[in-house]
Amino acid sequence: MTAYLEAFRAALTSLLAHRMRSFLTTLGILIGTASVIAVVSLIQGFSAFVTEQFADIGGSTLTLQAHTPFNEAVLGRENFLTFQDVDTLRHRVPGIEKVVPTMAVPVIGISVRGRTAAAQVLATSSEFTAVQGLYPEIGRFLVASDDQSRRKVVVIGPKVLEDLELPEDPVGQFIRIGSDWFKVVGVMEKRGEIFGLSQDNYVVIPFEVGRAMTGSSNRPRMSISFTATDLADVDALRERVKRAIRQSHKLKPDQDDDFRIQTAESALKSFEELAAMTTAVLGGVVGISLLVGGIGIMNIMLVSVTERTREIGILKALGATRRDILVQFLAEAGLLALLGGLIGIVLGWLTGLGVAALIPNFPPASVPMWVVFAAAGFSALVGVVFGIMPASKAAGLDPIEALRYE
Repeated sequence: MTAYLEAFRAALTSLLAHRMRSFLTTLGILIGTASVIAVVSLIQGFSAFVTEQFADIGGSTLTLQAHTPFNEAVLGRENFLTFQDVDTLRHRVPGIEKVVPTMAVPVIGISVRGRTAAAQVLATSSEFTAVQGLYPEIGRFLVASDDQSRRKVVVIGPKVLEDLELPEDPVGQFIRIGSDWFKVVGVMEKRGEIFGLSQDNYVVIPFEVGRAMTGSSNRPRMSISFTATDLADVDALRERVKRAIRQSHKLKPDQDDDFRIQTAESALKSFEELAAMTTAVLGGVVGISLLVGGIGIMNIMLVSVTERTREIGILKALGATRRDILVQFLAEAGLLALLGGLIGIVLGWLTGLGVAALIPNFPPASVPMWVVFAAAGFSALVGVVFGIMPASKAAGLDPIEALRYE
């Protein structure tokens, strides 16, 4: 242990004796590590944000969506859910507690007193808040009687409230959606922006009203969320829904499904897999600079061996073994890379925070501890690996020839 501590002390003394050269040598490792940490911190921060969003949706909630295979999509074909699918889930599939269809209504413009807003118009049912975890901040949400009576009422998002310059409490005001007038009954809670896009630029109207505005001849762009009465029955319910929708769409046994059924957990898992793959790919790409930094360390260490040939000869003449010389030079290369890695971790974390702050409403950067340890360990490993050749060259010098070296 004493020999290793002495090798570490000697390596540190050598690096301090050539501060500028040591800094320039470790610059490649520093930049590579900082790049990896910055990229990973941004992806991890965004992943944590999405996970938090999914946490509001219960584990018993499933979503039915239309699905178009790629080979059909390139031919201009597109599959849709139908209004009959909503009725099928409500009346023909046992084990479903709530059915919440959400449809995008194709209308042009929302206006009032000469002011307009380009917002998405969603038609849905009163259970939307419970299933999606979104609630009104002012007033109320839609109720069952709004749907049954086809009452022209609307709940607006905060961005629409701002764009139309409505009062802070707009309940009771009327706005025009398409060619129809709707009474405002509530304002949804604010969710902010992501990637510069507002999550609050929408209005919500009763589903049956939206259905009438869409027209029976049009194919609606719709998804249907539904909840299981028993959490343990989710898998069986998925199969019952699959059979019922296949029958509703008149699909033959040899035809693939033209729809997808997802749970919040499966959607979150898919996102996490995508985020992990993206992290690995981007981390690998920017990690190439670590190898470039390793080559720089190897080159400088080879120069150092040449410069210190007489020193090596003296050490061997005083009894230093091949292993002692090898350990000293490996420790120097590893320490050089480790210091660059540690500085790079701090700079990468600060860069990630800075980039996240510059992007409007982007989630804060997050650096998991496993990334810190992995980056520091890999940096040191790069230094040791690329330091093997110079260390072996130094350890293999003949002491007599080394002492003669000018």
